[in-house]
Amino acid sequence: MTDTADTADTTAATPGPGPASAPRRSYAKLAADESREDYSLRYAPHAFRRWSPATVAGTALGGIAYLADFAIGASIVFAYGFTSGLAAILTAAAVIFLTGIPIARACATYGLDMDLVTRGAGFGYFGSTLTSLIYASFTFIFFALEGSIMAQAMHQAMGLPVEIGYLVTTLIVIPIVFKGMGALAKVQAWTQPVWLIGLVLPFLVLAFQAPAAWGAFTHFGGTEGAGAGFSWTGFGFGTGIALSLIAQIGEQADYLRFMPAKTAANSRTWKTAVLAAGPGWVIIGAAKQLGGAFLAFAALETVGKTHALEPIAPQIEALRPWLGSFALPAAALFVIVSQVKINVTNAYSGSLSWSNFFSRITHRHPGRVWYIFLNLAIALTLMELDMFAMLGKLLGFYSNVGIAWIAAVAADLVINKRLGLSPPYIEFKRAYLYAVNPAGFGAMAIASTVSILAFFGLFGTYAEAFSTFIAAGLALALCPLIAWATGGKYYLARPNTVTGPGAEVEDITATHTCSVCETAYELPDIADCPVRSGPICSLCCSLDATCGDVCRKAPQAGAVVLPMPTVRRF
Repeated sequence: MTDTADTADTTAATPGPGPASAPRRSYAKLAADESREDYSLRYAPHAFRRWSPATVAGTALGGIAYLADFAIGASIVFAYGFTSGLAAILTAAAVIFLTGIPIARACATYGLDMDLVTRGAGFGYFGSTLTSLIYASFTFIFFALEGSIMAQAMHQAMGLPVEIGYLVTTLIVIPIVFKGMGALAKVQAWTQPVWLIGLVLPFLVLAFQAPAAWGAFTHFGGTEGAGAGFSWTGFGFGTGIALSLIAQIGEQADYLRFMPAKTAANSRTWKTAVLAAGPGWVIIGAAKQLGGAFLAFAALETVGKTHALEPIAPQIEALRPWLGSFALPAAALFVIVSQVKINVTNAYSGSLSWSNFFSRITHRHPGRVWYIFLNLAIALTLMELDMFAMLGKLLGFYSNVGIAWIAAVAADLVINKRLGLSPPYIEFKRAYLYAVNPAGFGAMAIASTVSILAFFGLFGTYAEAFSTFIAAGLALALCPLIAWATGGKYYLARPNTVTGPGAEVEDITATHTCSVCETAYELPDIADCPVRSGPICSLCCSLDATCGDVCRKAPQAGAVVLPMPTVRRF
């Protein structure tokens, strides 16, 4: 965008015969600077996707360095025993992997983040507003969880009160997140060697110093009397906790949208990178959950249950035989590096989600970076309220909503599009979408409501334990059923004459100048506007508060018809 103003965006388009009926829109300095904004509310153009598939994948995978996996795995195994815990972790990983494949592919193919994909995958323009809040809550919940772990490490290593540590962990990420994808890529690359050494070393020490520990771990019955055998209720509850991580695919998508176009030359590398950086994160995540549970078990007798669930203490105990007095600073360095790597991603993704939410509610966009502070303020509040102590219940509840959302989107991409119940491409622009699409939004609303009632015990113990399975099953079934029952009517409010299936042009990177902000954008980011009698970019269209959505209501004389690129079936 052109940097033309120091205040929030101004001058929404007003209805009239053409472009002369309203002055040019200008954007705030931060909103106009795409080096920081990273196309936060729009399609990521090919001209901006300058990174290689390997670089994008490496940056995305760098964000999964978090140690919440250690705490989550330990809490599951401590509560339900090794056998049930192992089954729960592996089952959750399988669900997350399978639902993540189509979402990762869609984001990388179309250059869209999770919110924009959700809009076109059965939720509608305002229907996806609720999922923006769900996603934002994921980012600040996990920022608070990761920040708590980092504060615990600072307390152990430096004696810093955890309340002050919470503030430090919040402030430290701001300069990095402020600068966007370029800075994030550098931080993830520079810190990766330290993280890898810190991740592997404790297990290497235990392999030599306590080789019998793993065998004993496989017979561990937990700390709550669950026993070492398999329990269906323990399996259900444990899976629900592990499935709270399902929305992580959204954070992976925030990076995958910068994947370069797939070509014959890079096809194999591209597919591998998308698979690894998209759903592939959960393979490492599941291994970390089991590894964290093992380290906590090995340290249980020495540090006690409470500290064993805090990743810093098991790290210290595992390293002590080899590093002695250096075990504490080495463990603290690993924890701090790990938490910075993930919390820059949490803060970045949160700023994108809040931007999407408020742009639709307020029709204003002051810039992505301002929402960093909102997300961090909420996360800091949760840390100060000691949300770490409520880990299991909080994540178990959240997973019911998260999995209903992700399962509905996956159902649209895998089932509805293949059966022709929804358009073969992802339509994300307001100009072509109904406010609410009952296919995805309705499926999520029904599935999450029923599963939450089950989670609170309304339908008995087994339904409570398997509430997340209820959420996933209902969402997967209802999304195509509702799309079929409605004839797919609510996917498109009108035909897309710019990027929808139809006439073809060879170059999808061809640009048109927005008649509102007078900036050139690639074709997928452009809509035809009957109010302006010309092209309009997706963000100017979203921010228009006065047009009355006339483009959706009836064919308009004077609407511009632009050449259309070739659209591949997803």
